[in-house]
Amino acid sequence: MSHTVEILSVGTELLLGNVANTDAQILSQGLSELGLNVFWHTVVGDNPQRAREAVAIAKKRADIILTTGGLGPTCDDLTKNVLAEAFGKKLVFDEPSADRIRNWFQRTGRPMTDNNLQQAMLPEDCTVLPNDWGTAPGCAFEAEGVHVIMLPGPPSECRPMFQYRARPYLLSLSEGVIASHTIKLFGIGESTMEAQLRDQMNAMTNPTLAPYAKEGECELRVTAKASTDEEAQALLQPTVAQVKELFGSKVYGVDVPSLEYAIIQTMREKELTLGTAESCTGGLMAKRLTDIPGASQVFKGGIVSYTNEIKENVLRVPEHLLTQFGAVSKEVAAAMAEGARRVLGCDIALSSTGVAGPDRDDWNNEVGTMFVAIATQEGTYVRALRLGARPMRERLRIQTASHAFDLARRYLAGLPYKD
Repeated sequence: MSHTVEILSVGTELLLGNVANTDAQILSQGLSELGLNVFWHTVVGDNPQRAREAVAIAKKRADIILTTGGLGPTCDDLTKNVLAEAFGKKLVFDEPSADRIRNWFQRTGRPMTDNNLQQAMLPEDCTVLPNDWGTAPGCAFEAEGVHVIMLPGPPSECRPMFQYRARPYLLSLSEGVIASHTIKLFGIGESTMEAQLRDQMNAMTNPTLAPYAKEGECELRVTAKASTDEEAQALLQPTVAQVKELFGSKVYGVDVPSLEYAIIQTMREKELTLGTAESCTGGLMAKRLTDIPGASQVFKGGIVSYTNEIKENVLRVPEHLLTQFGAVSKEVAAAMAEGARRVLGCDIALSSTGVAGPDRDDWNNEVGTMFVAIATQEGTYVRALRLGARPMRERLRIQTASHAFDLARRYLAGLPYKD
């Protein structure tokens, strides 16, 4: 499938920055998994003339236009009108869509005003994409050599609509099967990873290999096209095996959502329990762990010991360590993890302490100075981190939590804590 895609996001709230355009991010990721090339992101406000101009540009350079937003019942919802006009299609009333809208209001117990039925006005001869997550149906059609797919804007509707409605439509455009695997890595930068694979990636055609940078980690997506899934997998597996061998212990999983997910799954298999003691991360580790379904079988609890008083009185960190070394130190990080393991009665405990900014601490530790520790029945290990001269609190906290999870991941896999 050698299509080029433009994502056209409609909504003045996006231009004003009142709402983040998370739809475009999710759609780009999903389209990439299908092997589709997203070449352009365009955001246009709720203005008919500017929307017409944006569509006119898009239809000249892309053969798939995927829109988000502007399908609702209000006067500024203009996406269908503009797209239908641009491709010479009439809007016609779709009775099944109208019935679904009426049933949605009846089911939710909300009063329905007549303007909601304008959502059932759809381009003639289009493929209707039923919306089971809201009221506005999506739609798709092909005209003038361009495929147009329209999805609602709210992320709670756009994401499932893409997954369960648009994705099957896009797959139907291709002969054969597109399959992919995502290899997740921690402890290596994107540029270092890419440098080791640059020549190979440039030379590959089927499968292809593409790098992506996340916050504090990286991933590589291997994508192949073939007549059947079995043939696609046969193309994919040698590259997956090669990448895993090349990067060794830095690979924490294939097709897994996150480090914390990998930890939870392994600990469930091993019937082990986990606890946390957090200072600089302020409960982020516990939050990320409990975001995973089934975490209750593994995670016993967390202690946010943001002050020395809690470190000493709850975690039983010896006072002389706090006095001699300060809260941001390897000695205190170790004592926090050991205290959490003891207090929570868990098999593994993780801890974090550090300076998230904006200023140095009283011990003159620079912002970005972090320590994470793991305590197990075999002993305690501390990893010292220096996370940059131009840090941001959120980034520092995310990276620190991930480093703590990496310690757990390595312990569970029998890997050294340090390469």
